[in-house]
Amino acid sequence: MSSAAEQEAVHEHARAPKGPERVVWPGAPTPLGARCRVGPDGVAGTNFALWSGGAEAVELCLFDADGTETRLELAEPTHEIWHGFVPGVGPGQRYGYRVHGRWDPWTGARWNPAKLLLDPYARAVDGAAGNDYRSLPPEAYGHVRDWPQQHVADTVRDERDSAPYVPKGVVVQDDDDWSDDRRPKTPWPDSVIYELHVKGFTARHPGIPEHLRGTYAGLAHPAAIEHLVRLGVTAVELLPVHQFAHEDHLLRRGLTNYWGYNSIGYFAPHAGYSASGTAGQQVGEFKRMVRALHAAGIEVILDVVYNHTAEAGELGPTLSLKGIDNRGYYRLQSDARRYADYTGCGNTLHVVQPQVLRLITDSLRYWVTEMGVDGFRFDLAAALARSMHDVDMLSPFLAVIAQDPVLRRVKLIAEPWDVGNGGYQVGSFPPLWTEWNDRYRDAVRDFWRGALPDVRDLGYRLSGSSDLYAWGGRRPYASVNFVTAHDGFTLRDLVTYERKHNEANGEGNRDGTHDNRSWNCGTEGETDDPGINALRRRQLRNLMTTLLLSTGVPMLVAGDEMGRTQGGNNNAYCQDNEIGWLDWSLPEDPGRAQLLALTRRLLALRHRHPVLRRRAFFSGRPAADGLRDLAWFTADGTEMTEPDWYAPAATLGLYLSGRDIPGRDARGRQVTDDSFLAVLHAGHRPVEFRLPGPPWAASYELIVDTATEDQSRAPGTVHRGGGTITVAGRSVVLLRVGG
Repeated sequence: MSSAAEQEAVHEHARAPKGPERVVWPGAPTPLGARCRVGPDGVAGTNFALWSGGAEAVELCLFDADGTETRLELAEPTHEIWHGFVPGVGPGQRYGYRVHGRWDPWTGARWNPAKLLLDPYARAVDGAAGNDYRSLPPEAYGHVRDWPQQHVADTVRDERDSAPYVPKGVVVQDDDDWSDDRRPKTPWPDSVIYELHVKGFTARHPGIPEHLRGTYAGLAHPAAIEHLVRLGVTAVELLPVHQFAHEDHLLRRGLTNYWGYNSIGYFAPHAGYSASGTAGQQVGEFKRMVRALHAAGIEVILDVVYNHTAEAGELGPTLSLKGIDNRGYYRLQSDARRYADYTGCGNTLHVVQPQVLRLITDSLRYWVTEMGVDGFRFDLAAALARSMHDVDMLSPFLAVIAQDPVLRRVKLIAEPWDVGNGGYQVGSFPPLWTEWNDRYRDAVRDFWRGALPDVRDLGYRLSGSSDLYAWGGRRPYASVNFVTAHDGFTLRDLVTYERKHNEANGEGNRDGTHDNRSWNCGTEGETDDPGINALRRRQLRNLMTTLLLSTGVPMLVAGDEMGRTQGGNNNAYCQDNEIGWLDWSLPEDPGRAQLLALTRRLLALRHRHPVLRRRAFFSGRPAADGLRDLAWFTADGTEMTEPDWYAPAATLGLYLSGRDIPGRDARGRQVTDDSFLAVLHAGHRPVEFRLPGPPWAASYELIVDTATEDQSRAPGTVHRGGGTITVAGRSVVLLRVGG
């Protein structure tokens, strides 16, 4: 169809809508999205605005409860924004767009008015592509999927209507001023992050009513919040809650995208986690969850996926951006039919394009100002920091964030890598940003499995990673320390498996990383051997204790404090079942209950002692009395020398001075604290460790000994400075300095 004929068809369709007669007034080009307001002459309605650079016409499609569609032409483009005000349309109205333009995939043009498109600014979404199907229906694709010439399959336009099969936006009225909410505003040094999945955390919790499990309301339930408060975490980091869709290859195997790293709606809370409905009710439910967590002193951080969308590459579905303006929203290769892929997911958003940058920053501000969240963890953040091709720390995205009066005040966490060339950027993000520190993860794992050639790297990681972050005014809390994350083995699986066991994913165990840096303690998988199980429980205590005593911001993964297992699956992204959900049956396993008790105790210790939550890097220089704020000791009780750092070592003593903490409290007083000595011993045999005597300490009180199963019996023993203690094989000892 020619452009002129297509335009005429649009006008003709607008003159004879399928549903009830509607009119469209000019409206306004801002704000983007669907916003309820009072129009001319006091008439209530909704203003719709959509950016599409290069489109020839745009139709607004309104859907009644029975699916009847009414198409209305938006005939008022302003600076490539198509807009109109529809009287009488209010909250709960389902809608989408049909965008007309050229079909020429060879130049990146993929307009197809047969495909209903989700508004990128939709505040709520009803339904998700693939929710009700065993595979995505062919109508969800802009191209003909079964074209006989497969090498050009994506170049033939599919003329079938996709409206019955794709998600639709929902008009939402937002009049919440958050006046009754009090954000915790926890300082970065005092933060402890708890990464969790909304459904996985609540799906099997016995204290949450069954109808609320797996939902925002379930996470807001007192039983869920009680666990978080008793544990001692200060923030939950929620795996993606933006509306997401499921990939066709998963649906064909009877699976879904459980983790949700497949976003399609950057303003909408995922409807699948709503207990109250999907006609806009999910927005209020999410807000109530945030309020409940805030009331308990817990911040809410969202894991956000702005690097790619669920539309994948040229063979992926057409759900939103691909059909609105493919060339404007996505990075394309020199062969514009194909997509630049720095994410491994088929496409990459073109963040240097002003309207794409606007989409992302508008979304971020919305979640802060209107949904109440406290920060963001950016998935594959290096992809967002790319200018044209290379990662650029002066990129438009980072520059906009740095000057934005809303976003520069919230917590910003980068996953500082992507899958493209030059994408690994740990330590490179500018001030304001913290980073997932995978070098911490690797060093700690390697130490406890006996694979570190020396302890140079471990020393940096335990003390805040100054080699990575001591520049540009950054502080130790720029390092988010973690041993495990959602991606990879759980803590328990880290000491139970040396090989991944991802057979349930249906990919022949080819998915997931091979580089687990794990140790199974002598037997692969679960065993009845009491010796191996005792060693595994000790290794769990070692890893958890190391994490919570390290300088930086600790991040725990939900369930690790209770010995959660995924059966060796290190890529459970598609396991919306018992593999991916938390097991709350603690009373049946005393070992898991003891690990939980130790974690609570360590976090309480961390909260009480500012020496464990430093706001500045250690200097390592002697004070007037000859003591250092940070000192390292060998097993014979002498300070480590340069050659000691390069020698193989299984034992490391770490002295943290509480007398030399830089900074002052809110009243300007010098901060002081107890001093501590931590001994980490990864050797399998016991070692005699000589405790440093005066001036370091006259005595030491035992606080934690991971060799002891029941930690309630460990504390209290006092040892003389200069004397020796026996440190059991593979254990951590923490002592408080006295006298």
